[in-house]
Amino acid sequence: MSGTILIVGAGDYIGAAIAKRFAQGGFTVCLGRRNGAKLAPLEAEIKAAGGVAHGFHLDARDEDDIALVFATIERDIGPLDLVIYNVGGNVRFGIRETTARVFRKVWEMACFGGFLTGQAAANVMVPRGNGAIFFTGATASMRGASGFAAFASAKHGLKALAQSMARELGPLGIHVAHLVIDAGVDTAWVRDLKAKAGQGVQDGDLLDPTSVAETYWQLYHQPKDAWTFEMDIRPFKETF
Repeated sequence: MSGTILIVGAGDYIGAAIAKRFAQGGFTVCLGRRNGAKLAPLEAEIKAAGGVAHGFHLDARDEDDIALVFATIERDIGPLDLVIYNVGGNVRFGIRETTARVFRKVWEMACFGGFLTGQAAANVMVPRGNGAIFFTGATASMRGASGFAAFASAKHGLKALAQSMARELGPLGIHVAHLVIDAGVDTAWVRDLKAKAGQGVQDGDLLDPTSVAETYWQLYHQPKDAWTFEMDIRPFKETF
């Protein structure tokens, strides 16, 4: 297996796990992150394991940034087979404390950037008649919880974007999917929050980023006559 993947929002946990899984599977991995310098350790780890990785400074909210990175990859590295939009934006503010700046910034990160990325991916994939565009969702994609008006509205918007793209691009040979991560993810930040709340972490409490990466790997390898649009994943102990 070989191909080229771009992960927009290649952070230290889910993004990094996706990168390592696809590099292990023979893909050339392109990594986009707003602070490109932070990609150096991940690039080094992938290369040390025998993989190929290229890091890019990329602000997903900037149309010019998106255009430049896509053009550079297509010209210098290879045609993109898979693009994953994995930018977060999870913040918690009561509706009276949510400023216009916060609401706009969260929407730009969790929704508008997805539009720019999805459109750029479609522009290079549709003429070839193949490719895949995946979006990382959250519990907030399905319901708005107290204190999460900004995040939930943005994630709902991202899901709607993905739905529209799937219906438009599927018949053209492009697999569009939306992965709902309905759980806390095992990160240092989440563990710290639980520790401050006096809570330990037991088996089944959190979702391992490597499990998210494996799910994306499976999604990518679905046959064209059995494509999934939306999949939700959670630990066995998570209620829903």
